[in-house]
Amino acid sequence: MIEPISPQRVQELLKKCGAYLEGHFELRSGKHSGQYVEKFRLLERPEIAGELCSAMADAFRDRNVERVAGPALGGVVIAYEVARSLNVPCAFAERVGDKLEFRRGFAFQPGERVLVVEDIVTTGGSARQVVEAVREAGADPIGAAVLVNRSGKPLELGTEAIALLEMNIATYDPADCPLCRDNVALIAPGSKGIKGK
Repeated sequence: MIEPISPQRVQELLKKCGAYLEGHFELRSGKHSGQYVEKFRLLERPEIAGELCSAMADAFRDRNVERVAGPALGGVVIAYEVARSLNVPCAFAERVGDKLEFRRGFAFQPGERVLVVEDIVTTGGSARQVVEAVREAGADPIGAAVLVNRSGKPLELGTEAIALLEMNIATYDPADCPLCRDNVALIAPGSKGIKGK
């Protein structure tokens, strides 16, 4: 049996590559937080991303996974690395309007056993949409593997789900954010750029 990676090792790797940040962040969900996991600091380090993605694959290695799927953009690399570790094809879902869909010719066999992967979960919305897109494509989402669940709540993604690291990071509605009240500069990571507050 493969020994699962410890949460302490996951935290150590996130800190080592500079992916764990503290400050005042606007999340994709619109909520604010004093802590952030910047997946792209992780993804620029193949040796660290590879170790974590192999650990995600190991959690489902005995489940006869036939394909791995994840959301574009950050989930593409994660899906590829997990699929490589399992020696199966991968696919990614892209945003079309308010939902995620498989495009670019990705086709699933009826009942194909698909592992859904995601990098960082705050609300779980993207991962749930990938699970639903897999079902709509006629395949079977047999599980979901997440690098970090930062919600502080059990994962509810529409299929069995595991996270390599569970973090209870407080999030705030902007109107109730203590960091906004203290005039801490707001950073909107990722494609949103940086905003001052």
